[in-house]
Amino acid sequence: MSTIVLKNLEDTRRLAEVLAKLVTKNFILTLNGNLGAGKTTFTKFFAKYLGVTEVVNSPTFNILKEYEAIDTMFYHIDAYRLEDNEEDLGFEDIFYEDSICVIEWSEFISDFLPNDKINFTISYDNDIRTVEIISEGEKYNNIERELINLW
Repeated sequence: MSTIVLKNLEDTRRLAEVLAKLVTKNFILTLNGNLGAGKTTFTKFFAKYLGVTEVVNSPTFNILKEYEAIDTMFYHIDAYRLEDNEEDLGFEDIFYEDSICVIEWSEFISDFLPNDKINFTISYDNDIRTVEIISEGEKYNNIERELINLW
């Protein structure tokens, strides 16, 4: 587990940029935190640095949005409305393909997520955000270490 403190919007942008340089296809990032923590803001920056040229916004009402990134697909899932849902929504198909996937409110679909992934939990106090990073699996452990080294 690692922790990164984001003092301002520029730090959020920088974290997204650094992470985007480390990811490869078949990448899962979960983003958790209270409303207003900055999950969607981080996702917008991250998508930009992956080469997504479309406007990225919260898929709360659609649950899933897909975008073309450089050489892969970028999926953005907002599972907020899926709390207490036990129906298989078929997300497993995209979790195991050569794509990059960001899942907000992942705790609501945790039973369907792959074991290997990297988890960001964002908490905030005023304008200071703290990102707790927990990686699961060797690939993601390496990404976490490299992210902290570059930070």
